[in-house]
Amino acid sequence: MTLLFVSAVDDAEDWARELAAHRPDIRFRVWPDVGDPAAVRYALAWRPPVEALAGLPNLQAIFSLGAGIDGLADVPEALPPGVPVVRMVEEGLSSGMAEYVAWQVLDWHRGGPLYRAQQQAGEWRRRRSKLASERRVGILGLGVLGQSAARMLRGLGFPVAGWSRTPKAVDGVDCRHGSEGLRAMVPASDILVNLLPLTPQTEGLIDAGLLAALPQGAVLINAARGRHVVEADLLAALDRGHLAGASLDVFASEPLAADHPFWRHPKITLTPHVAALTLPRTAAPAVVAQIARIERGEAPLHVVDASRGY
Repeated sequence: MTLLFVSAVDDAEDWARELAAHRPDIRFRVWPDVGDPAAVRYALAWRPPVEALAGLPNLQAIFSLGAGIDGLADVPEALPPGVPVVRMVEEGLSSGMAEYVAWQVLDWHRGGPLYRAQQQAGEWRRRRSKLASERRVGILGLGVLGQSAARMLRGLGFPVAGWSRTPKAVDGVDCRHGSEGLRAMVPASDILVNLLPLTPQTEGLIDAGLLAALPQGAVLINAARGRHVVEADLLAALDRGHLAGASLDVFASEPLAADHPFWRHPKITLTPHVAALTLPRTAAPAVVAQIARIERGEAPLHVVDASRGY
C-alpha cells in the first residue's frame, strides 16, 4: 500500500520519517515519483498539480496537509471525483491556533502595541488596564479550532461568545448562530477573532458593515483566511479610529506584497501565516489513525461536505 505525498511547501522527509515511525508498512512516494499507480491508496496533498492525482485507480482518500481545505478546494480539477477529501484535524494544529489567539488577545488586552510604541519613543507612561473578565471576546467559527481557542480564553478569564452557521454548544461559551446571532454577537465583542472556514458564504464577511457594528475601539484578529476580510474596509475602519487595531496572520494574496499598506500600518500587527502550522510529529499519528479506520471498513472522520464547502 502506497501513500503519495504531493506538496511544494511541506517537508517530505519529515513526513516520511514520522509516518514510518507509526506505520513502517506504508510505502511513501513523493510526486512525481508515483511508482505503481495501482498501489496508491492514499494521497497527502496541498495544492496538487492537475495531473498529480489522475490515473490512480485505487485511490481511497485525499488528506489535506492544512487545517483549511482551500489548498485542495482551489484546485477542484485536480481532485478525482468520488474520492473523499479529509480535513486535517489533530492536536498540534488545535493547540497552535489556541496559543496564537491567546497571544494576540492578551497582547491587545494588556496594551502591548501601545507600550512598544512608547519604548520606541522613550516614553515612560503607565496605562490603566482592564481585568480579563471585563474584555469581551467574540469568535467567528466554532469548529475544532474555534472551540480550542474558546476554551483557552475562558481559562484565562475572558468572557467568550462564539458564532457558527448552525447551532453549537460549547461549555462556558455564549453560542450564537445564523444571521440574527451574528448581529447580536458582533456589537458585544471588544475583540473579534475570525476562525471561520472560507466558503462562498463567508468570503468578504468582514466588511464595512460588520466592522462598523463592532464597539468603538474594538480589535480584529484574523487567523482564518485573508479573503474573509475586505481589506479596504478594514483600513478605513482603522484610519478613522473606529478600530483600535488588528492582528492579521492571513491575507488575500500571499506572500504579502512589499508595497502593501498593511506592512507599515501603525495599528496592525502582522505575522506571515504561522498561527497554526501542520507539524508532522503531531499530524502523522492522525493520518495513520484515519488510514486504520478506512482499513477497518469505516468512513474516515472529518470528510469535507461539498455542499457546505468544508
